[in-house]
Amino acid sequence: MSQPSSDTQRQPAIVILDFGSQYSELIARRVRETEVFSVVLGYSTSAEELRRMAPKGIILSGGPSSVYAEHAPLCDPGIWDLGIPVLGVCYGMQLMVQQLGGVVEAATGKAEYGKAPLEVDDPTDLLTNVDNGSTMWMSHGDSVKALPEGFVRLAHTANTPEAAVAHLQRKLYGVQFHPEVVHSTCGMALIRNFVYHVCGCDPDWTTAAFIDEAVGLVREQVGDKRVLLALSGGVDSSTLAFLLKKAIGDQLTCMFIDQGFMRKGEPEFLMDFFDRKFNIHVEYINARQRFIGKLKGITDPEEKRKIIGTEFIRVFEEESKRLGPFDYLAQGTLYPDVIESAGTNVDPKTGERVAVKIKSHHNVGGLPKDLQFKLVEPLRKLFKDEVRKVGRSLGLPEEIVRRHPFPGPGLAIRILGEVTDEKLDCLRDADLIVRQEIKEAGLYHDIWQAFAVLLPVRSVGVMGDKRTYAWPIVLRCVSSEDGMTADWSRLPYDLMETISNRIVNEVKGVNRVVLDITSKPPGTIEWE
Repeated sequence: MSQPSSDTQRQPAIVILDFGSQYSELIARRVRETEVFSVVLGYSTSAEELRRMAPKGIILSGGPSSVYAEHAPLCDPGIWDLGIPVLGVCYGMQLMVQQLGGVVEAATGKAEYGKAPLEVDDPTDLLTNVDNGSTMWMSHGDSVKALPEGFVRLAHTANTPEAAVAHLQRKLYGVQFHPEVVHSTCGMALIRNFVYHVCGCDPDWTTAAFIDEAVGLVREQVGDKRVLLALSGGVDSSTLAFLLKKAIGDQLTCMFIDQGFMRKGEPEFLMDFFDRKFNIHVEYINARQRFIGKLKGITDPEEKRKIIGTEFIRVFEEESKRLGPFDYLAQGTLYPDVIESAGTNVDPKTGERVAVKIKSHHNVGGLPKDLQFKLVEPLRKLFKDEVRKVGRSLGLPEEIVRRHPFPGPGLAIRILGEVTDEKLDCLRDADLIVRQEIKEAGLYHDIWQAFAVLLPVRSVGVMGDKRTYAWPIVLRCVSSEDGMTADWSRLPYDLMETISNRIVNEVKGVNRVVLDITSKPPGTIEWE
């Protein structure tokens, strides 16, 4: 699989080194909100590699470890001598202090978790426009007991004397709180100060700049070859279709494989939208029986993903011989897909970076080794909300741009246990009711994802004075900015009641509706 040569790709202005924090990707997201390009790398990235990348700033994330533990994850100490500004966040600050000669110990007073008012001692530089007494989000059981030589205090809290510190001449900074989370009221002001004033970055990570660069990279990579796009109708593949149409025109062929796991009416909508409204030719492939046959007897969700992903590629290969030849397969892989599939977590016992796979994304980790296509993935450095901005700039209508995310394997992974035609029909009808009622209530665009899940258990109910033994439907509605973290949506009670009554009365085989109120983390948005 080939990618554009690294020297033609945009280098990150800010590098985030990940020490296992749940907020590492959120730091990258916040930096990008300042229109500065950032990426997340493993904590073990060498100083020499960073020197070659030449970022304008480095941020060390938080993490679950203690810096004084036997197998604590450590960064290359050569980072401090690169002459590149560094901001350490929580664990990152403690690591900076310890490696440069200071002392970090378990907090002898109260540990701090949650909101705390920040008392600013030096309002210049990093803390410009950070209000004295502003709320910052704390999450630490260790504290700095002695600063390294040359460091000064910038701020404190009631329980943390060294809440923000700096070596001003070397441009090394540390904060004991999380400026990247929404609970930190002046967190973005601090991030802007570091990105703009300390690092001297320019706000050039814009939608227009990305499109220009992506078009150029695609043309360089593809040349005069033909590209096959796996079109699903979601915002990712739709944005990619518009981007590739702009970049290579008629060299693009879109193919929609109806694997039988789409929402109700979606195949018809997809063909009408792209083929008739926007003159983007789409080849329709009906492979419903082929896919469901492959899943017969399969209950493990990871196995289902891999089977569906592999079968997708097999169908593409077969159909490309009929329609092709094609040299490239385009995919709407996004940055969260890459991060989740690769993993950047740290084992606190060994200090090693661990590839903890949350789930396989069939467009990232589930590809067969004998893949016959080279990949074109121009969106793989973007978060979901960035893709939406790109889609709008390319002329994608709001009805597509603002559609809720939908997993590549479709309803097959929203049916726990074995997938059957009966369960698919049941879930399609329930899912349609959920979306209809949320749209009718005017809440569709206030929710990141709203969908139904079918559980492989049956429960007793009473309908029309008769005993029933039917499936439960789970109502899953979450709010999020980029899908990396999410909270359950507080739907009005009357809306939930309407959804429940309609599903139980209108969907054959269902007699119970339950509500999932789990956030991410600890849960995932999807159930499998």
